[in-house]
Amino acid sequence: MLTAFALVAFVGAGYLMTEPVTYADVGASVAEPAERVQVTAVEQPVVEQRPVEPVRPRLVDPGVLSAEMRGVRDYVLERYKISPRSLEPLLAAAERSGRKLGVDPLLIVAVMAIESSFNPFAESHMGAQGLMQVIPRFHLDKIGRNAGEDALFDPMLNIRVGTQVLVEGVQRFGSIQSALQYYGGALSDPSASYANKVLALQKRLLAAAARAKTAEAGV
Repeated sequence: MLTAFALVAFVGAGYLMTEPVTYADVGASVAEPAERVQVTAVEQPVVEQRPVEPVRPRLVDPGVLSAEMRGVRDYVLERYKISPRSLEPLLAAAERSGRKLGVDPLLIVAVMAIESSFNPFAESHMGAQGLMQVIPRFHLDKIGRNAGEDALFDPMLNIRVGTQVLVEGVQRFGSIQSALQYYGGALSDPSASYANKVLALQKRLLAAAARAKTAEAGV
């Protein structure tokens, strides 16, 4: 039997393979040999095509939010255009980083809200990146010098580094207010407007957390 190799591209599967096929299969025009060759078609089995379930990406497993953070989640969802599925991992990360580094998780959430409105891909004209708007060149020691230039667009890394910057501010300047002014690049502002904005939001988040905890306790 005369055969040729046709290159068959399986784009959806992401690879190439070669499969022997007859000239009749590929429609090639060839000179007929002196002796006619009988080409017998081989019946191929029918393969049932099943629909593929689309993959739904997740940032991380949100884990279990505390009762207080569930109240914060509900408060944030009412005021920002963000899906619960995207928000919950961020709140879980804020709880983990806050507890590990000794920072109120609600303060971390307040900074995220003020800095980026929970947009993990936000970038300022000054080069601040991600959820907590960290400027990479100032915090390479926390990011890691071998990290890529887009490392801070990873929400989990951004929250960890942003929390470390807050801790550094407290250690250097002795108070949350001064640490926030340092974080916002406004140490010279006597009115501490940046710190006051973050602290006011933290207070509202605290009230939402307290309401949720009370409701869950059935008081």
